[in-house]
Amino acid sequence: MKVTLQLLASAVGGILFMGVLLFLPAGTFDYWQAWVFIAVFIVGTMVPTVYLAVKYPDALQRRLTSGPWAETRWAQKLIYVGLYLTVVAAGVLSALDRRFGWSTVPTAVVVLGNVLVLAGLLLAEGVVIQNKYAAATITVEREQPLVSTGLYGIVRHPMYVGALIMMAGMPLALASYWGLLTIIPGFFVFAARITDEEKALRQELDGYDEYMEKVHYRLVPGVW
Repeated sequence: MKVTLQLLASAVGGILFMGVLLFLPAGTFDYWQAWVFIAVFIVGTMVPTVYLAVKYPDALQRRLTSGPWAETRWAQKLIYVGLYLTVVAAGVLSALDRRFGWSTVPTAVVVLGNVLVLAGLLLAEGVVIQNKYAAATITVEREQPLVSTGLYGIVRHPMYVGALIMMAGMPLALASYWGLLTIIPGFFVFAARITDEEKALRQELDGYDEYMEKVHYRLVPGVW
């Protein structure tokens, strides 16, 4: 019952947050791209979340505990705020773009943006299914196993790959090219989060140093 109420509150809160974030700066509700984006975002988050609630409730509970207040490392508290502000900036800039007509984005590109948003969300949720200890905060639990296969055999932080794909698709889904500028600070914020996270993992998760020698890249194979 508690989890059900948390999911309902999360869905309602997400819709309200996205509504204010997009329609207020756009100055209108006549913004079909925003309506579609919100629908895609809610479906892309809630369907996997319900699946986790049924199959892996412990993993879901780890995902529901989030926010800067839930982080134990001060660096991560600040970085989490940076991630939040980056997403807000992407939404507001895209909505302002809609309001003032800075970009002319074809419908096909909007569709592509929504595909990227959905793919990024599903990838991130797929990581949780593979690694039940993939929490929303930087934490290592007692007897937590090191996952080094599947997506983790390609890059060390596949969940963040999904988040970046979603962030890249968001401005396009909202019919904005200018919103793509937020990807740049977003990447650096994720880089800071990953760098600090790996310090904790090397100290607290057995075998992580050896894993880093096996899987060399954090986000993009052959690049970083």
